[in-house]
Amino acid sequence: MNIPEQLKYTKDHEWVKIEGEIATVGITDYAQGELGDIVFVELPDVGKVTDQGKPFGTIEAVKAVSDLFAPLSGEVIEINDALKETPELINKSPYETGWMIRMKMKSGDQVAALLDAAGYKKLIGG
Repeated sequence: MNIPEQLKYTKDHEWVKIEGEIATVGITDYAQGELGDIVFVELPDVGKVTDQGKPFGTIEAVKAVSDLFAPLSGEVIEINDALKETPELINKSPYETGWMIRMKMKSGDQVAALLDAAGYKKLIGG
């Protein structure tokens, strides 16, 4: 199971890469493994403002359809357009080419509520 140490995580299995006030978001290796083959991803429009813990999109796999939850509050500034044509990038590379959105954080204070790699490993029983 791949759980990069430099990322932050949510209890809903999203990962977050913080770079200044920009957060890149995707789902974890554990989540994509549990979902199975991903066939469709619905992402928000650029400019959409999301609130921490609220759904920002959906992910559809052969096994299930799941909501995607915003790990932080902020404005979506970029989406991974490649996922429209090749959603399986999430299965192949959840932390690299399978990222979903980039957002400008409303406040860095919310980062403290996220899990570190050790906390996420504990959450999933690792």
